[in-house]
Amino acid sequence: MASSIVNMPLNVGTIRGLDCRTYGNLKNTLPIQSSPSTLPHRRMLVLKASINDGPMKKMGRSDAECEAAVVAGNIPEAPPVPATPSSPAGTPVVPSLDINRRPRRNRRSPVLRSAFQETSLSPANFVYPLFIHEGEEDTPIGAMPGCYRLGWRHGLLEEVAKARDVGVNSIVLFPKVPDALKTPTGDESYNDSGLVPRTIRLLKDKYPDLIIYTDVALDPYSSDGHDGIVREDGVIMNDETVHQLCKQAVSQARAGADVVSPSDMMDGRVGAIRSALDAEGFQNVSIMSYTAKYASSFYGPFREALDSNPRFGDKKTYQMNPANYREALIELRADESEGADILLVKPGLPYLDVIRLLRDNSPLPIAAYQVSGEYSMIKAGGVLKMIDEEKVMLESLMCLRRAGADIILTYFALQAARSLCGEK
Repeated sequence: MASSIVNMPLNVGTIRGLDCRTYGNLKNTLPIQSSPSTLPHRRMLVLKASINDGPMKKMGRSDAECEAAVVAGNIPEAPPVPATPSSPAGTPVVPSLDINRRPRRNRRSPVLRSAFQETSLSPANFVYPLFIHEGEEDTPIGAMPGCYRLGWRHGLLEEVAKARDVGVNSIVLFPKVPDALKTPTGDESYNDSGLVPRTIRLLKDKYPDLIIYTDVALDPYSSDGHDGIVREDGVIMNDETVHQLCKQAVSQARAGADVVSPSDMMDGRVGAIRSALDAEGFQNVSIMSYTAKYASSFYGPFREALDSNPRFGDKKTYQMNPANYREALIELRADESEGADILLVKPGLPYLDVIRLLRDNSPLPIAAYQVSGEYSMIKAGGVLKMIDEEKVMLESLMCLRRAGADIILTYFALQAARSLCGEK
């Protein structure tokens, strides 16, 4: 039951001046309550609303009549000011702190928190990495629960359809190439009839508006498992590799790729690829450069997925040292000057500071790659009930956005989009 408290001197004239018939469902008997003892000379008139919980009936008055009633002292009924909630027993009685700024004021309700939220997360921010192979069956990837090597003609189309249903319309393709096609120079990477070009054409035929990112690097096609051509002394050859990468990028663009993504970390490859694309008439194909790709230990599950571990050594002569921060600025300036359209940091969550560094020093869109190791750790923690998988997943993605990433390459793309859309 709602009620209204009106402060006024208690005198018969005032009470008689109230016409209860004009207040809808007000009862003619108006209970009178005493005010606190600190104001003995005043009393409060409590106007009780009807015990019915429905809306008050309109009385058919004009605006002028309502205003006149208020001017005459006939104040309409309203609920009372809520009582101050009591504190638990034992709460110390202390004076209020003398502070003007209380940031908690803007956090006190879900509506306020939502209104002042600085960073948003949407399925449109996700790029969904998908593994493909020549087979027809979808093969589970042991180190990445929930991820598969998808059959390029069947399972891939089904997975893309699921993603599009929840607003994820960007994917990036990673091929598992048959070992028999791998060579030291990775020539299969620019075969127009190879797995990736065929897949691109199939997807564009089925979903013309799908945004397709591709990976430009030799490691899936190299018998050595490195991102570049390996000299007999183990040196990764830079310029010769860039020559191959240009042909790979052009082949992918010819098939219909929207964004080619050199992940190899060879020097000068962005400018060379831009020139090669432009020379073939692909001026509208974008380049997302892996600007700051670190020689990280978080890539293990990915290499299992593509069976692309280096045959020998490591990738530290071309991928960045995880201890280095300022070096990312060198790569940033090179990629900007050579014509990159998007700058990417990989891995993501362990390198939030690098994402922010690029964000603060470039007007270009920034991408972050939440890599396989990050994904698998969250999945494992969820399975073991050590963390709430869904909440940690969304928090980790929000952190990448907060650090400055415009888009996120994440294996959680479908799951996170469903969560954001309210699906389970």
